Amino acid sequence: MRDNTTHHYISSFFLVGIPGLQDFHCWIGIPVCLLFSLTMLGNSIIIITIKLEPSLHQPMYFFLCMLAMNDMALASSVAPKMLGIFWLDSHRFDFNICLAQMYFIHTFCIIESAFLVAMAFDRYVAICIPLRYTTILTTTMVIKMGLVSVTRGILMVLPCPLLIKRLPYYTKYIINHAYCEHMAIVKLASANTHINRAYGISVALSVMVLDLGLIATSYLKILQAVFRLSSQHARSKALGTCAAHVCTILVSYTPALFSFLTHRIGKKVPPSVHIIFASLYLLVPPTVNPLVYGVKTKQIRDRVIGLFFPNKRISEN
Repeated sequence: MRDNTTHHYISSFFLVGIPGLQDFHCWIGIPVCLLFSLTMLGNSIIIITIKLEPSLHQPMYFFLCMLAMNDMALASSVAPKMLGIFWLDSHRFDFNICLAQMYFIHTFCIIESAFLVAMAFDRYVAICIPLRYTTILTTTMVIKMGLVSVTRGILMVLPCPLLIKRLPYYTKYIINHAYCEHMAIVKLASANTHINRAYGISVALSVMVLDLGLIATSYLKILQAVFRLSSQHARSKALGTCAAHVCTILVSYTPALFSFLTHRIGKKVPPSVHIIFASLYLLVPPTVNPLVYGVKTKQIRDRVIGLFFPNKRISEN
């Protein structure tokens, strides 16, 4: 690398992987590969099942299909490169490829959050105003909500690589991470990065506060409606339809919050711990989501069983 006086920009980054655990990279790659394989398999089964079963052609399951496709895209944007580092010692990343990976990872994360909000709205309409469910959540409305979710993610993250491209990178090129993360790249710049940092934290906070606020509001309304029901069985049934979505929210947001906080205020947290949790945040939810919906949602569970075991009698309860 040249010094600053020559003003030669670096052309690539060197991703360390997990600092301090380089000797175990080969073994760490095994669970990463397993999670990636399960993500692709589980979400593919969910999509195929919903596509083939006409009774599942409802807004709730359309949103689930969107979530499954987004999960597959998110895992595909991070796991293959991660495995290249762990198994093939492929640590060098072209500057633009690294920015592209960063863009797609953060975009898919924001889209995922938006889909969880849409699914919370679906449950709110289904439980609080069931008589208007079919008139509010029409196929056109579901498509519009999906497009808005995707567009929001694309536009919110777009300034990040553009702002990074304007920064000079002369000497620092080592990223102590397993993938190209926004703040990890910004910290290497040989210039003032206040604008990049401010925009990054603004996007993260606005998405978390807005989306979690909308989800919390939906569930407060749902709980109010449920506890007004006189029948205990009706309450249990209503809350049961939300169980899978609540599990998905916890799986998605818990590691995200931990990663966000440790990256910015957790100075005493070892880098290896932060990177492991940041990686789990990207790999575990896409793996767990189809399992949660497969177990918690009877319609999907029965259709999956029927898909693989056509001669097995499906319960009618």
